[in-house]
Amino acid sequence: MPATKITKDSTMQEVLDTYPSAQRALFRKYHIGGCHSCGYEPNDILGVVAGKHNITDINEVLTFLEEADQTDKRIQTTPQEVAKAMKSDNQPRLIDVRTPAEWQLAKIEGAQLITEELHQQIMGWPKDTPMVFYCHTGQRSMDGAAYFTGHGFTNVKSMNGGIDAWSQTVDSNVPRYEVARDMNTGRPTLQPLRSVVSQAEGCMNP
Repeated sequence: MPATKITKDSTMQEVLDTYPSAQRALFRKYHIGGCHSCGYEPNDILGVVAGKHNITDINEVLTFLEEADQTDKRIQTTPQEVAKAMKSDNQPRLIDVRTPAEWQLAKIEGAQLITEELHQQIMGWPKDTPMVFYCHTGQRSMDGAAYFTGHGFTNVKSMNGGIDAWSQTVDSNVPRYEVARDMNTGRPTLQPLRSVVSQAEGCMNP
């Protein structure tokens, strides 16, 4: 059970703090928070937000949030558990949901980068196919795992901490990287972690 009891009078920030899956779950079921017109502010009240979307049964929303949170917890796994599973007779498919640029910087051996073609292939796999989704730090992979779980797949996991945690706890040969911001354009760029740290300290890379 959550530490904080969520009611119709709770703020959206309280909802998100109590149920980390709430942002994704509310959008998936009610299209709450998906765009400017259906978004919300942290201090908005849950009951008011629901009312704006013509949702009259707030108890249904509260039950759904609890169920979605429990589902998220069930599909999470650790890098150590994934590494162990990869040595078993029933190896899971490792699905990388990062960008092609991130894939070029670092990847886990045996993984496949998600593409439209791979997505279509997965939809044709047996529903009990073991799959582990991963990203950089474990956020985007939850979206991927939840998506395929919602399409009937029963053996789907998301790796906590993503490839960054894998590098720190399983295979240090996998390069770590950070998302930096280009000083000229302001756009996000990818850099090896050592490069980011060196620039922050004002020194040159070796």
